[in-house]
Parts: sequence; C-alpha cells; structure tokens
Amino acid sequence: MRDTAVGPRVLLKRLRELMQEPLEPQERLDRIVRDIASNMVAEVCSLYVLRADSVLELYATEGLNPNAVHLAQLRLGQGLVGTIAASARPLNLSNAQEHPAFAYLPETGEEIYNSFLGVPVLRAGRTLGVLVVQNKTMRHYRDDEVEALETTAMVIAEMIATGDLARLTRPGLELDLRRPVSFTGLSFNDGVGLGHVVLHEPRIVVTNLFNEDSEEEVRRLEASLGSLRLSIDDMLERRDVAFEGEHRQVLEAYRMFANDRGWVRRLEEAIRNGLTAEAAVEKVQSDMRARMLHMTDPYLRERMSDFDDLANRLLRQLMGRGPEDVAASLPKDAIIVARSMGAAELLDYPRDKLRGLVLEDGTATSHVVIVARAMGIPVAGQMKGAVSMAENGDAIIVDGEEGAIHLRPQSDLEAAYAEKVRFRARRQEVYRELRKKPSTTRDGVQVDLLMNAGLAVDLPQLAEAGAAGIGLFRTELQFMVASTFPRAEAQEKLYRDVLEAARGKPVTFRTIDIGGDKVLPYFKGAIQEENPALGWRAIRLTLDRPGLLRTQIRALLKASGGRELKLMLPMVTELGEIAQAREIIDREVRHLSRFAHHLPTSLKLGAMLEVPSLLFQLDELMKAVDFVSVGSNDLFQFVMAVDRGNTQLANRFDTLSAPFLRVLKQIADAGARNHTPVTLCGELAGKPISAMALIGLGFRSISMSPASIGPVKAMLTELPLEELKAFFADNLMAPAQGLPMRALLQAFADDRSIPL
Repeated sequence: MRDTAVGPRVLLKRLRELMQEPLEPQERLDRIVRDIASNMVAEVCSLYVLRADSVLELYATEGLNPNAVHLAQLRLGQGLVGTIAASARPLNLSNAQEHPAFAYLPETGEEIYNSFLGVPVLRAGRTLGVLVVQNKTMRHYRDDEVEALETTAMVIAEMIATGDLARLTRPGLELDLRRPVSFTGLSFNDGVGLGHVVLHEPRIVVTNLFNEDSEEEVRRLEASLGSLRLSIDDMLERRDVAFEGEHRQVLEAYRMFANDRGWVRRLEEAIRNGLTAEAAVEKVQSDMRARMLHMTDPYLRERMSDFDDLANRLLRQLMGRGPEDVAASLPKDAIIVARSMGAAELLDYPRDKLRGLVLEDGTATSHVVIVARAMGIPVAGQMKGAVSMAENGDAIIVDGEEGAIHLRPQSDLEAAYAEKVRFRARRQEVYRELRKKPSTTRDGVQVDLLMNAGLAVDLPQLAEAGAAGIGLFRTELQFMVASTFPRAEAQEKLYRDVLEAARGKPVTFRTIDIGGDKVLPYFKGAIQEENPALGWRAIRLTLDRPGLLRTQIRALLKASGGRELKLMLPMVTELGEIAQAREIIDREVRHLSRFAHHLPTSLKLGAMLEVPSLLFQLDELMKAVDFVSVGSNDLFQFVMAVDRGNTQLANRFDTLSAPFLRVLKQIADAGARNHTPVTLCGELAGKPISAMALIGLGFRSISMSPASIGPVKAMLTELPLEELKAFFADNLMAPAQGLPMRALLQAFADDRSIPL
C-alpha cells in the first residue's frame, strides 16, 4: 500500500466534478465515498447521517457490506461513530477495537479493520453526520489526511443542507437538520406569529466552495482581514458611548481573534487544500464553534458568539455584502431570530413584513421589546440556543402568549396554530367593535386609554386602536434611528406630522431621553459609566447640554403653533431640574415671539415620576407642574433595586406586589389631592390585570402600546369599579391569607367574569 495519498486539492477537484454531474443522490454519495477511499488509499470509506431521532444511519460505504447501507445504525454517543457525532471532534486511532467506545456492527463486516479516522460532518457548528475511513494495517493518519477528510465533510454538509438526501430517507424518518424543535422561554409581547426565520446576524451561505488559484484566494483573505482589522481599530479609537464598557470589551475580543495567528494559519491551510477564502472561513468557523459548544467554561462559551460575529464580518468583507442585502431579500412573513439587538436595528426591517421577534436574551422592558410592542408584533425571549438551531428560511411559530417558539413545526401543530391565529383575529374584531364605545367602567367611570408612540409609522394606529390620544411620544426614537443628530427642521416636521395625525386628540411629547442603555453612536460627549442606568441620562444630560434641549424645544414650539403643547421631562430627581428646564423653555418662547412665530395656544409642562426621591416631595411636585406621568418601568427598577435588563432578575420581583402597588396608590392620591392630572405610561398599563389594578388604585389615565388598548378596554367595560375599590381597601395593606396580590386580583376577576 502506498503511504502517500494524493493531495486534498485533487480530491476536491474530483468532488467538484461529481457535484456538477446529473446524478441521483445515492449514486453521487456512492461515488464520493469511492473517490475518498481511492484518494486516501483507504480500504473503507463510510458516511453516516444523523437522523431526527438521534440515530446515525449508514448512507453510503466503500469497503463495508453494501447491503448494510440504510440498515446499519448507531445511536448518538454509541460506538466510535456515535462518539464523534456527540462530541463534534475527530477520532484518529491505529487500533480502533481497543478504544472503549468501539461497537461492532455484524452487518457491516468491519471487524477486520484496525486503523480508523472519523470526522464530524459539521455545518454552523451543528453535527449532521460522520465521515469515516479505515484500513486493515495499524496506522495513525497524518494531519494533512485529517484536514482533507474534514474539508470533504464540509462539502457533504452542504449536500445535506440543500435537502439532496431527503429523497433517500425512509418514510416516517427525517434528517436531523430538518428536525422539529421547540423552545420555552418568556413571553415579552402577546400574539402569535407564523412565518419564516430571518437570522438577525445571518450566517453567510457559501456557495462557491472550490478555488481555482490558492495564492489569489490567500491574497483575498489577507486583504479582507486587513480591512476587518482596520475597521475594529477605528471603532476602538472612537471615544463615543457606543464603544465603552461592555461594547469595548467585545471589540477587544474581536481584535484578539482577528490578529490570532493560529486562526489565520488554519484559514490559509484550508485555502491551500483547495477551498475558496469564503469556504475556508466557514469551515474553520464551524470547526471552532463545534469545539466551543462542548466546553464547560461559561466564559469560553460566551466568547463563541464573539467569534461567530467576527467570522460573519469577515465573510461579508469577502463577499461584499451588507445588512441592506438581507433586508432586500426578506420574506413577506419574516420572524427575526437574534441573540440580542437594539431598538434601532429592529426599525431597520420593513415593518409590513415582520410577523414576530425571537430573542435569546433580553427582558420585557428592553427597549427593543418596547419598540416591538409598539409595532404590535409578538415577542418571545430567553430562547437559549435558538440561533444555532435555526436556519434562514426555516418555518417557525412564535407564541407570544405562552413564551414559546416552534422551529420547523409538524403539520398538525402548524394547523393548530393557524386556527389560534384565526381565533385571535376574531377576538381582534371584537376589540375593533369596542373602538367607538365609551371608555368607561361598568359603573360609568371614565378612564382615558392612551397609546405610546415614537415614530411617524406609529401614527395610523391612533385611529385603528381607538386611543384617546398619545400619552407618551418618545422623541428619542427619531435620534436612535438616525446616523447623525436630526436637524431642527427634521424634528419640527416629525412633531407637526404627529399633531396633525392626532386630529385634535392630546399628545404628550417627552423630551429626548438618551443615555443609559439608549446609545447614540454619533454622540461624542458621552462618558464611560459603571452604572449608566443611574448615571448621566435624560434630563440630567440635556440640562448639561442645553443646546440639544433648546433645539428640540424650539422645534416643538414651532410645530405646535395654534395648538396645545404638552411637554414632559424624563427622569426628574428634584424640583430644581424642572425650574431649570422651564427657564430654557421660557427663553425659547421669548425668542420665537420676538420673530413673530406662530406659538402654541397653551403650553403644559409635566414631569416623569421615575425616581424614588420624588415620592418624598409628592405634594410639592404636583404644585410645580401641570401634570405628572408615572414611568413604571424605571420606577419599579429603582424602588425594587432590580436592573430591568438583568435576565437573572427579570421574573424574580412582581410589579403587582403589595409594596409597589402602595407606592402607586400614594402617587394617585397625591394627584387627586392637588387636582393634578396623573397618567401612567409604563408597561404596567398594557396588561389587563395590571391595568385593572391601576384603575382600582385611582388612575384615570393610562398609556400603552396600541395593541393593548383592545384587551384593556374589554376588561374596563366589565369592571365594577366600586367593588374593586372595596377590594383594595381590604387587601392593599394586609393581603387576604397572605396571598400575592396578583393571585388575589386574578381571583377577583374570575369571580366576576372580567376578561383578562
């Protein structure tokens, strides 16, 4: 037997020819294993493919009993082949039968073979099968032979991914790549979405696998690596807030990977073995991802996502593709699947094509979730592993009611959810019929149901939802989706469009609330903070940068000419901040008056109550402003010392706990006592059970996402308010039987058939 095999380039060239020939799938596989055996001077070459039932089935062989094809099987973890599939690592043995995992399959006739080399067939880090070569003589396969077999396995992985082998699968069985899989996490926004996966950071699908000129491919790789390194260095040199703290640490990790000689050497080696630069990146990325997936160190596993992102950036450099290409090819029923993302990134997607959002991370009060809620799309979060198991174009169901997703669902499950969607549509019809009915309790008490908004695209929902007005217009969203500070003219146009769309209904504009986790990449004045949520943000930032606030105030005043302007200040901590802001507003009013600009008919100034310090000066606050708006998301965060972005604490503390409800009661009572209107515009307002609690505590104006208005109004019209007030009188200070307030409120609603 020759001890030197023909190089991997020759093998890849032969495989390319085979891929282009018009062959049936089984014949193509048979010829592939025959060519691999010949090229590697092996007496056996076998391909095992992983099925959805976690069984590895022999799909092709050269050298073993051909009658064993599609009959010989090993469970995941069983035998040498099963061990390779389970660990995603190759095995190179000179005497296979001495290995503790060796399992003899009599039907294959493999007991006479001693040396064994098996590699996993990997795609995006997932094991799709195992490729094996064997010889009778005891030998240890060389590194270049291992590399050649791994490269060949990558080509086979693409065959499996394209669905070519589906016709060889026996009835009732499926390949693992197409296996239905479900995840259970948390519900971040109600609703059900049926559609197809769009990976937010898509894996680039490499279609050109084989190179014609290795040196040219190495040059392309070096040029793209150089561009990638320069872009990372450039980002690290920028001192804006977008790249401080954790963002900077991630970029430092990217730079470390991008300059790692071991990584680059593996890429170059794969190219010299016959792959294109793109295929080399995909192969090395898949190998490393498979290894890192099986590491137990949480830090190293976390770095896996950094490496994935870097490899995808390099692929985009090589292929000249940008995010805009993804948006252009979006399906009409897109469900975005992401590890995490910012609010602005979600707004980059065409809204009319979005059917849902799946997040591996995030919390119910993350800003991307708030924006998704405003867009009326279901959101499921804490779906660990969803990104690696999903492929672009996979069918997917998002159940925002149960906090679950179903990838590649079976037909009966899909039919059941389709019926659920139809049922929800009928329920939405009931909500639409409520639009023109009075927003009153069963005993005739008026409650204003307002909506939250932030962009011009939200405005049509004002009429569709039947909202009484806009209780919170988040002006910062215009800043978050822009690449530079919006000019005064652009701000004025947006505010005028909002007021015109409202058709006389009240609109409350919140001045720009940036800082903390609301990052503007182009804002150069930000500083690095250990705890941004408690730092330089909202009114604190704009009072220190009055030019920013003056520009916005002037745009709002000019846009509101001839109308009432309601303006509120975010994150007020002490009354002095209100006085400072009022001085800036008065100065802008005097300036515009001097030049005879058309001014608002009236100007009402309010404050957001989000910081607990205001709870100890409630009466003074109510006298200092025209209205108060409770930001329950931040107020709960600060009262309970719960970071709203911390996934570990997301469900640990209940927003309907008695202590927090008592805080809200104090605020409502202070507003009534001082005849100062009080609205609540946090996420508490958007769920029927918590909206019911707010109304019982004394709130007569609440603001929520447009999609929440129908369910809340359906609850409201069936609510006997006097009975609820009596319930709180009995239970708020001493809950009955020591039960949680949420359980008591649910029981109250159930006893009276109030729809929640």
